[in-house]
Amino acid sequence: MSKEKKKRLDRESLQKLGGIFNYVWPYKGKFIVGLVLLFISSSVFMVFPYVSGKLIDLAQGSQNWFIDNIGNATLFLLGILFIQSIVSFFRVILFAQVTENAMANVRTDLYQKLMTLPISFYDQNRAGDLISRISNDVSILQTTFSTTLAELLRQFIILITGVTLIFYLTPSLSVFMLATFPVIVIFAIIFGRFIRKQSNKTQTELANSNVIVEETIQSIQAVKSFTSELFEIARYKKAMGSVVNTALKVAWYRAAFISFIIFMLFGGIVAIMWYGARLVQHGEMTGGELIQFILYTMFIGASIAGLGDLFAQVQKAVGASERVLEVLQENPEWQPDDQIDEARLKGSIGFQNINFAYPTRPEVEVLKNVNLHIEEGQKVALVGHSGAGKSTIVQLLQRFYNPNEGEVQVAGVDIQDIHLQSLRKHIGTVPQEVILFGGTIEENIRYGKPEATKEEVIEAARKANALDFIEGFPEGMETTVGERGVKLSGGQRQRIAIARAVLKDPDILILDEATSSLDAESEHLVQQALNDLMKGRTTIIIAHRLATIRSVDKIYVLEKGDIVESGSHDELVNQTDGAYRNFIDLQLMES
Repeated sequence: MSKEKKKRLDRESLQKLGGIFNYVWPYKGKFIVGLVLLFISSSVFMVFPYVSGKLIDLAQGSQNWFIDNIGNATLFLLGILFIQSIVSFFRVILFAQVTENAMANVRTDLYQKLMTLPISFYDQNRAGDLISRISNDVSILQTTFSTTLAELLRQFIILITGVTLIFYLTPSLSVFMLATFPVIVIFAIIFGRFIRKQSNKTQTELANSNVIVEETIQSIQAVKSFTSELFEIARYKKAMGSVVNTALKVAWYRAAFISFIIFMLFGGIVAIMWYGARLVQHGEMTGGELIQFILYTMFIGASIAGLGDLFAQVQKAVGASERVLEVLQENPEWQPDDQIDEARLKGSIGFQNINFAYPTRPEVEVLKNVNLHIEEGQKVALVGHSGAGKSTIVQLLQRFYNPNEGEVQVAGVDIQDIHLQSLRKHIGTVPQEVILFGGTIEENIRYGKPEATKEEVIEAARKANALDFIEGFPEGMETTVGERGVKLSGGQRQRIAIARAVLKDPDILILDEATSSLDAESEHLVQQALNDLMKGRTTIIIAHRLATIRSVDKIYVLEKGDIVESGSHDELVNQTDGAYRNFIDLQLMES
């Protein structure tokens, strides 16, 4: 769990927060009305101490041109509270309408941008951090625009109005207050900041303990297979011990802080009351004016004390806006409003002089001057040891990455000139590790073609040899597969992936070691489905098993990013010292 960072409030950081304010601007009418209501609410509330003082003066027999009796003064106070409550109600509603809509737009744009960013972006950013930006960071911004900014403005209005009024109404007592009260408030702010730093240590310790929970739950099978339950329990107890120790230390500081506030802050008010009482005693001010001054002083003190927390919240919001804008300003690999060419990808595939290194490891060249050619409708296998560059070739074909040098062509056209969505729409993949979404079987198959009919989904499942096991479930197609498909076996997940590819009906098919982790029975069923799926399609197969690759039209053998051999199975297996022959011999020895 990353700790929320607070940024300095300078012109540049506030401009970044202003970048998020652009999402508020479409609702500027409601926002401006809300600000006006905020100003009215805060200004009306500042009349309360004045009328309260006049009420005391009336009780002591003083007359006032503004209010002539106690009953009217009381009704006036109730009227102030009524206006304050009504105006505050509508102000909160308006700010909520503006903020909820604006932040929903931020989240939508952020998610849309995440969906259009290239794989290289995800290689360099952790999933947890990206999820935090769309949840925690936007929540911070939501709180800032709905509450914090409004409260900050309200406190400034109270502070400025209060200071102006006390100097106007009771100048002699105001000078005494300036000599004592600010010192107390400054000490309170400094002490409060120290307490917050100590509290952050508790949050850090708690975050560390949460990491243990997250890791063990995600890897619960490993924990149980190594019988490490007691070890993990002890590790968590130790982490919680640190949390408790740190929290108790903070509690000591907080107790001292509360004691300080009770004695010093209210002691300061007592000192002001003492001096004010002397002024009343000598006839230099009335009792009502003293009450006015004390109430205004309490309002001012609360505003000053609250500004520290409010500024801290704004600093967090600036940091959150930077993290959100970092994503929003990334260059997408395609735009959602682009016109997509629906033309199918018919023709040969060619890799010409391809050199490539992953952006996260630019010093390691994964492919070195690779050239290969695949005819339309041909089945080609890529063979080689792990790290030879097989998966990289199919990733370049799908434009998950772009080559550093060279061209990838389909039907003689550089794939850089084909709209990315159109290219990927006509490429189907059956991976080794099938990722299913947590919905139903039907929803997962339909992912290959969202607009497909029920009949098309059933037919795709039948062609994938999946219909029998699906109909064996009590809920059939409506069976939920669990998170990442955990409720299904490996063979069942694989056949659902094949059904998804059947429904997609791609021109180019990629089989990435699709049967390598299956038992013999599941492999047989999956291989039957794959054979039907490959008919009439240009197919690239990444495989280790001899049974999978011996029937292909052509084999490319890769070693350390180079294509060292190519040809049919019969041609390559007869080369006694060839790389393919050595690869096959190793396979036979392992089996």
